Amino acid sequence: MKHVMGALGVLLLASVASANAQSDYPSRPVRVIVPFAPGGVVDVMGRMLTQQLSEKTGTNFYIDNIGGAGGNIGSARAASSPKDGYTILITSSSFVVNPSLHAKVPYDPIDDFSPISIAAASPNILVVNPKEPVSTVIDLVEAIKKAPGHYSFASAGVGTTPHLSGELFKLSAGLNLVHVPFAGAGPALQSTVGGHTPMAFSGLPPAVPLVKSNSLKALAVTSHTRVEALPNVPTMAEQGFKGQEAETLLFVLAPAGTPRAIINKLSSELRVILAQSGVKSQFDKLGFSALATTPEQSSERMREEIAKWAKVIKDSGLKRVD
Repeated sequence: MKHVMGALGVLLLASVASANAQSDYPSRPVRVIVPFAPGGVVDVMGRMLTQQLSEKTGTNFYIDNIGGAGGNIGSARAASSPKDGYTILITSSSFVVNPSLHAKVPYDPIDDFSPISIAAASPNILVVNPKEPVSTVIDLVEAIKKAPGHYSFASAGVGTTPHLSGELFKLSAGLNLVHVPFAGAGPALQSTVGGHTPMAFSGLPPAVPLVKSNSLKALAVTSHTRVEALPNVPTMAEQGFKGQEAETLLFVLAPAGTPRAIINKLSSELRVILAQSGVKSQFDKLGFSALATTPEQSSERMREEIAKWAKVIKDSGLKRVD
């Protein structure tokens, strides 16, 4: 009986200690893995969020850039980290695309992670060289069908959401359209500015200044509604092309098994941070809209994105990357 009582006492003490640790969270610095090199959009937004989290909690949240393999290396490192809330991951839509695009991925997006929030979203944009004699997506589709195989579209690289937007558009409209991948959005857009590729699908942020300077002609955005940065550019759906919605998302996740109290606390803090006008304004300048979804909403959207892009990758016949 004494042994039983002793064991119960140990369990009770452990439970109380765990509850206290969670209520005191964070009590030491929190590592935030960004699985890309410094200076990119995900890194910039991650630093904004970590600064705000540090100020709100009084504890240092710091970025650890672990790039490579399209985000796979850093994501795997986060997945294998202790499940105590002191390592979290901030990443992009590559997180939900890579499992379908790569032959082998060193993490499972569902089993290895607990979503905290989808912090922000940015649509893709369809742009053409200004000399192209088209003004709408319907014009473009007609032009492509009249010259099958003649048109190509540029993107920031194989498996990026702009590339997959192009593949989705091609499949939906039944187009003979060649993909030309580049090492980043900048070179892809410059190719279209120069007329080497007549059109491009791009993330919104790098395209906005080129559209505003008339270096590129914007035909549509892939969001549900028009975007504040380019209010005169219609959506794909407005022009009769349904189901073309595609966004680059900013995911905030923790290793699976992280205490729910910590997940909820971080999610709550992010909702407050992302509601601030100053933070929303900074995100707007980068072409992103603040979202701050709950863990449940994040999980549901994550599953939807995985299924959606897996189907596009399969239907388009894209070869899996080793």
